[in-house]
Amino acid sequence: MSSSVSPFTALALAEQQLSTLDAALLRRRLKQTQSPCDVEVKVAGRLLKAFCSNDYLGFANHPQLIAAMAEGAAQYGVGSGASHLISGHSLAHDLLEAELARTQQKHIDDARALFFCTGYLANITAITALAGLGLHATNHNTGISIYSAQLNHASLIDGVKLAAAQTKAAVYLFDHTNLAHLKEMLRADSSAHKLIVTDGVFSMDGDLAPVADLLTIAEAHDALLIVDDAHGFGVLGKYGHGILEYFQIQSNRIVYIGTLGKAAGVSGAFVCAHKTLMECLIQKGRPYIYSTATPPAIAHTVLASLHLIEGEEGQARRAHLDQLIAIWHQELQLEHWQISSSMTPIQPLVLGSNAVALLASKRLDEAGYWIPAIRPPTVPEGSARLRITFSANHSIEAVRELIFELQKIEASVHTYSETKTV
Repeated sequence: MSSSVSPFTALALAEQQLSTLDAALLRRRLKQTQSPCDVEVKVAGRLLKAFCSNDYLGFANHPQLIAAMAEGAAQYGVGSGASHLISGHSLAHDLLEAELARTQQKHIDDARALFFCTGYLANITAITALAGLGLHATNHNTGISIYSAQLNHASLIDGVKLAAAQTKAAVYLFDHTNLAHLKEMLRADSSAHKLIVTDGVFSMDGDLAPVADLLTIAEAHDALLIVDDAHGFGVLGKYGHGILEYFQIQSNRIVYIGTLGKAAGVSGAFVCAHKTLMECLIQKGRPYIYSTATPPAIAHTVLASLHLIEGEEGQARRAHLDQLIAIWHQELQLEHWQISSSMTPIQPLVLGSNAVALLASKRLDEAGYWIPAIRPPTVPEGSARLRITFSANHSIEAVRELIFELQKIEASVHTYSETKTV
């Protein structure tokens, strides 16, 4: 017998929730792209200048990677067929993981890497599996503690929440710009197992985590340090190996996570750590164990991307990004919007209210730009913004044109009341 109540109750609750989002100007909407990811994108029939993707090196539509994808599909097919531990782990995965581990070998002894479908999956797997090590502590201390940076990405937050639910770990938040409170909390912590979890580059602000200082703290309190370098891998360091290369850091207590769908231009992510820790991820990381492996053609393509990242082309593209960022900071003049001091391709302009951010994004759309408004819960209340990102495919002229347009729009938007309907 079918229920005559539950489905309609659920629909009513859903409508109520959507109405609440609409009233707060927080409902998000999909936009359909009709062309490859690039600095100009066809959206709903219009060609827009895109300053919103994470394709920092401009590799998402690179001809060599398009060819590598076709080559990988011809060699390995288009699906893996099973999870890694059943029959889905191919030669392509092995070759890629060896090269990913090599990128971090100067920073982590006996490094081993695992390739994941997404950064979200990599973060959840690493945090839950490594927090679970504390369940096997045999010394006189007991307990598990996780210290998470306040502005961490949602995937880290969800990984911490899931780990806490599974292990009864205590969770503490810290401000990555002021580590005094973190030190104070750790001094009072007698837990047998401790994790410090942070982004490498904070995705909405573009600033770098003080990884060297966090490592010093982790060493003083015998904690693991998990660094999600989603927005640093491919961008930071001479060879694009990420934040550990950038700061020249070495430690076996670091667990490094890199994303391969941003600067690398393809898809997936990886976790890299000492081989013993990685073996525990294989044995205890439930999302890894029970997920179908990424198609080997993707792994084959990422391998080709690594060669581009490390080579002369990658180095030249990073140098061009640095030039764009320098011009941005030298030439952008705004009176009312908060300009970031970020030296990464992420350059947010904090506008404050949701209404103002939506209006500014609408004005940009009318001028032929694609820069969405970023609102809570992605960013804290009262800090809605335009998250502007640069690609190595952007020209100096394109950045200067955007600067000119933003200065015009700021002047016009500021004349509107923040309560005006957008």
